[in-house]
Amino acid sequence: MKKVLIIQTAFIGDVILATPVISELNRLFPSAEIDVLVRRGNESLLVNNPSIKHVLNLDKKKKKFSELSRLLKEIRSNRYDTIINLHRFASSGLLTVLGGAKNTIGFDKNPLSLFFSKKQKHSLKEGKHEVERNLSLISHLGAEKLMRPSLFPSKKEIDFVQPYITETYFCLAPASVWFTKMLPIDKWMELIDFLKSKGKIYLLGGPGDVELCETIRNRSKCQKVENLAGKLSFLASAALMKQATRNFVNDSGPLHICSAMNAPVTAFFCSTVTDFGFGPLSEDSKVLEVIDLDCRPCGIHGHKACPKGHFKCGNDININ
Repeated sequence: MKKVLIIQTAFIGDVILATPVISELNRLFPSAEIDVLVRRGNESLLVNNPSIKHVLNLDKKKKKFSELSRLLKEIRSNRYDTIINLHRFASSGLLTVLGGAKNTIGFDKNPLSLFFSKKQKHSLKEGKHEVERNLSLISHLGAEKLMRPSLFPSKKEIDFVQPYITETYFCLAPASVWFTKMLPIDKWMELIDFLKSKGKIYLLGGPGDVELCETIRNRSKCQKVENLAGKLSFLASAALMKQATRNFVNDSGPLHICSAMNAPVTAFFCSTVTDFGFGPLSEDSKVLEVIDLDCRPCGIHGHKACPKGHFKCGNDININ
């Protein structure tokens, strides 16, 4: 194996959970060039990763056909001998099949997996972690079965968050792409009320989460709460979460940032369950959820609204 492309064009957390594959390939084939393809906006997650040669990106805001054509031309010109596809949708399958590599590896759920030279079963029903499923794609090469993901904040990013670091502080990441994956605002109020006497509280998120975090900050009426949403890069957030007394997150990207940094974390699982394989991998981790709710889980990713209308999986979580 001389030149490899790893494809993962899904969400932030999916890219983070792909990093063990990158690390293991580098360990097994230290002289190989490893490139990674992610969706535009997620490439900053992989900055400073010593195992990666180049990061390619797919701009999902552009016209699909023209963007895939551009990428396919780039991939073929790079002459990869192996393409490993962690993504399970047709667009990435097309790039894998037509990319010109002799060895093509991916999951059986990809619509074009019939044309891969090697495919592996992907199931959410076996209780395996997603990292374990990803690593199964290269198990035949001698890869470890399970390991923590990894991120590499630079000195610049570590220095940037130093002013926020106090003896005791907590990071709260209240947002998610899916409503039913988000702990309700009232529960974040309860959590802030519980933590405010213990130390500083930072609200984290991307530019799109500023309004939600500001609503929580205003409603808390607590001077110890500071809204940092939209102010920190992915890796700066990772550096801040690494040193936090504790992090509180949903089943979402910040959970996997904590796993990558081995940061102490409490994860709220509302409509989803850890059996899907996306639970925390930090040594100090805790999951809070409502057990034995007959409508839970209601889906793999969650929903824009509770299908039952009561959202008990979020409203009934005991944050203590």
